[in-house]
Amino acid sequence: MKTLLPVLFCLLFSITAARATSLKGYVYDQKTGEALVGASVLLEKTDRAVLTGLDGSFVIKHPPTGTFTIKVSYLMYKTFSQQISILKEDNPVVKIFLSETKDAELHEVMISAKNDGSAEKTARRIEQKSPQLVNVVSGRAMEVSPDLTVANVIQRVSGVSVERSSSGDGQYAILRGMDKRYNYTLVNGVKIPSPDNKYRYVPLDIFPSELLERLEVYKTLNSNMEADAVGGAINMVMKDAPDKLQLKVNLATGYSQLFMDRGFASFKTNGINGKSPYELNGKDYKATQLDFPKGTIDYSSKHPAPGLVGGLSVGRRFLDNKLGVLLAGSYQNTYRGSNSTFYNSSNVDTDPFATITSREDRQYSEQQQRYGTHAKLDYIFNPRHKLSLYNAYVNLQSTQLRDSKETDFSSGYNQSLGNAKLNYETRSRFTEQQIFNTTLQGEHQLIPKQLKLNWSAVYSSAKNDVPDQSTINILGIRENFAERKTVVQSIGDVYTRRWERNTEEDKAGYLDLTYTIPIAGVNVDFSAGALYRDKQRSSFYNNYTLTPATQNLEYGKDFNNYSDISWIVKNPAGAVNNPLTYDASEKIGAGYGMFKLNTKDLEVIGGLRIEHTDQGYRMLFPAGELRPSGKQVYTDYLPSMNLKYKLSKKEQLRASYFRSLNRPGFYELIPGGGNREEYKERGNPDLKRALADNLDLRYELFPNGTDQLMVGAFYKNIQNPIEYTFQADATRGQDTYYVPGNFGTAKNYGLELDYIKFFHEFGVKANYTYTHSRITTTKTYRIRDANGDLQPLSTNQSRPLFGQSAHIANVSLLYKDSKKGWDAQLAASYTGERINTISQFLNNDLWQKGFIQMDASAEKKFKNNLSVFIKAGNLLNTPLKLFIKGTNEKNSQTTAQEFDGNTLIRNDYYKQNYLLGLRYKL
Repeated sequence: MKTLLPVLFCLLFSITAARATSLKGYVYDQKTGEALVGASVLLEKTDRAVLTGLDGSFVIKHPPTGTFTIKVSYLMYKTFSQQISILKEDNPVVKIFLSETKDAELHEVMISAKNDGSAEKTARRIEQKSPQLVNVVSGRAMEVSPDLTVANVIQRVSGVSVERSSSGDGQYAILRGMDKRYNYTLVNGVKIPSPDNKYRYVPLDIFPSELLERLEVYKTLNSNMEADAVGGAINMVMKDAPDKLQLKVNLATGYSQLFMDRGFASFKTNGINGKSPYELNGKDYKATQLDFPKGTIDYSSKHPAPGLVGGLSVGRRFLDNKLGVLLAGSYQNTYRGSNSTFYNSSNVDTDPFATITSREDRQYSEQQQRYGTHAKLDYIFNPRHKLSLYNAYVNLQSTQLRDSKETDFSSGYNQSLGNAKLNYETRSRFTEQQIFNTTLQGEHQLIPKQLKLNWSAVYSSAKNDVPDQSTINILGIRENFAERKTVVQSIGDVYTRRWERNTEEDKAGYLDLTYTIPIAGVNVDFSAGALYRDKQRSSFYNNYTLTPATQNLEYGKDFNNYSDISWIVKNPAGAVNNPLTYDASEKIGAGYGMFKLNTKDLEVIGGLRIEHTDQGYRMLFPAGELRPSGKQVYTDYLPSMNLKYKLSKKEQLRASYFRSLNRPGFYELIPGGGNREEYKERGNPDLKRALADNLDLRYELFPNGTDQLMVGAFYKNIQNPIEYTFQADATRGQDTYYVPGNFGTAKNYGLELDYIKFFHEFGVKANYTYTHSRITTTKTYRIRDANGDLQPLSTNQSRPLFGQSAHIANVSLLYKDSKKGWDAQLAASYTGERINTISQFLNNDLWQKGFIQMDASAEKKFKNNLSVFIKAGNLLNTPLKLFIKGTNEKNSQTTAQEFDGNTLIRNDYYKQNYLLGLRYKL
């Protein structure tokens, strides 16, 4: 004890002394009050120099006493110098405010930023100044995050969850519990078409995040925005030309843990025919097996090479800053996959819950090659006139092989003896999706400070191509727990080759005119504008079925590879005569009128938008459908109002109302049926558009420009929401289809919380969203009547909207040491349970289990502009689990798993993935 007391005394004294001889302070932007991260603070004529932390703070430890000059410098800001007196103790906290240089001022913050438009401070300023409710992810935040695509980036935004692909990567965004169909996607404020083969929504995994300057998610609309967004709008702001030469290069390699544990299955793609025999040779041609190259059924398995990710962007302004040029490109070659268990089920007899009929063990192996280019030119003739031209092209090629083994529980199954009938199926699929957009824009100040004209001429195209997809089956058997392949069956669709393709073209023109006049001493902007869009879509489908030329071929005796088999084409003309071959069009004309006024504390924006829709389709090969062509024409009147009231310089209150709509996709109107792998589906020519009234209220606090607190509430009343249900065919009751329909009125409301706080080198970004929705639809259940016959009955059941999670949360822990060049984060996302598939039967909807995904990233910068970074995804190996809320005792005789009183239907594991790379900035 005698020894310990002096030690504690000395330690306490040293801490006190250190505290007494330190100089603390903060560095802020003079105009906005936001903290400046990484500013250089120098105590002249000493060796004391530090960089400010994430909250703009700095600490100079053990400075000498006396009078010194403190010097603070930061890129694009005027250098600050001031004499200060340093005491031995009780030094006051120094607050320093830097002013931007003249060239660094931010003008028209919603359009462009001449300084670093990808900086965190720009993102926060946009959120504060925006007339609408918006969340912004900066380019810098995307660069240091664990994410490579826009789909994975957007999951960090409050109120946003993502729907994942079979490889586990994010693909589609769900905004505020509204399914992906209820939002649209913009590039630099211009809507782009979708390459999806059925729907309007854009797969966000096609976009590399490094092409973006920032990502904006609009939660509310003004009248000058297109109105088909109930959940919100996603705007990808592409990189812009900086004032000075800027060069960024990165190169990285990575690997998936999944393929360290098992092989990567693949097939030969060089022999794929881009067009079907029907397209190549005409409608009278009879195909033979020679028309189907065998590369797609020549399978192999090995460990893949490491993935490769690279990017390059270069830009600057010329001719005295009048001409801006920016070129950017990205390439990603990655290997992804999953191990999946899928239980097929059927609703039989009077059982309240589905009976498991078979189990499929699936292995997905997928190579993704993603590349994108972006080029922008802009020319400033004078302060009143500017032209810009930008082009964007993105392409995603996916080569996927799915290998599955199905265990039949309905016949010959004995779990204890290890006996079962098996079916092996392998599907090889190559998919190419691409989007191209070119936009010419003009900004003209016709009368200085009074009359402004903006216009855009846009051409966009999208394509989804799945050429020569191959699916092949072989029977197998399990005897005494030993499994083997047996024979190729000679009946049914043992071997199919399929071609699917759709193309979409968009031609659009935008015109906006703003006139400013003073009214009662307040400047009021009156705006009017128009839009016209001509959208044309073409869809093609063809399918061939093949069977072995010799029956009952035995595996291991008659053949060892599928390419050894001789085949006969059962339908040599192909199955082109089907509902998936059609043409469709959509013409939209819109106009709006809007006003905007600003007083000292209040901003009011209100207006009315009118949209006229002329949408139609024509089936090229109808198969007896009553309505092989159809048309819908309607006009909608869509008011909006946005209010922003400044409670103080640092806090404000927002309120918003807007009316929006959601149009059916082209495929959703086609009355014919199509086959998916698990079920049949078809469209509904009577499907109506959904209309929604949207209300928002949000409190915002920006205490120092970097920290942030936003608390909001929203309410949506949706008329004729579009939901999918299983429905029996009116004439053939045994046929059931997954069909879209309108279901009365749905309500969706919730709360959102955004919080950002920095503590010198450390920071936390967190958000939480609670969403509640309700919709009532008709469900079927069965009883036996007095005669013992099975009778179907109907009842209404209320449930959440498809895809809506009650709870969504994100937490990111940040660390940044500017002096030593470290930048790191640990990011966790939670998505609560939600409906994945809607059943026609009561209480049999498929739910996705709530999950947490954990990712991490780190970067170390060196003085030569070079940095090393690492990204790691899915650290917890979080699976996707689908289940039915209930159990059936008949399933106890199968290997179907149950948990917490639920029946497991699907279970996918993706494993971790890692990326290590170099980045150079000039």
